[in-house]
Amino acid sequence: MTRVKHNSKDIDLIARMIRAEAEGEGKLGMLMVGNVIVNRAVADCLDFRDVRTINDVIFQIQGGNYSFEAVQKGNLFYSPARDLERDLARQVIKNWRQHPSKYALWYFNPYAPCPPTWYDQPFSGQFKQHCYYEPQANTCESVYR
Repeated sequence: MTRVKHNSKDIDLIARMIRAEAEGEGKLGMLMVGNVIVNRAVADCLDFRDVRTINDVIFQIQGGNYSFEAVQKGNLFYSPARDLERDLARQVIKNWRQHPSKYALWYFNPYAPCPPTWYDQPFSGQFKQHCYYEPQANTCESVYR
């Protein structure tokens, strides 16, 4: 059983994104970023009400720009997926979840201490350079499934 419907192109998208966004944070950091991507695909709330597929998540536009910096700027996102990252992508699709990204819908690298909220959403924790944020209580029950 998987958390979200997917195909091989979706696995490649997640793999490219986690490499571009978190390669420097090792396998665990890449898994956490991948978990946020899957959380957004299953969340039926807030900014993710009309986002249902991995492709929708990766290429979502918010505030006039892509949601993910790696898509905005290119980075390694436009490099081919590698086997290591594909394996990690399959893990998050299958149900890999761990704190602080377990229920997170947002993450970012502030290059400073993590703020207590991000767009009014509470801080759930930090892994290496990334800060993770969950939805406020009672605003997004679908992310907790």
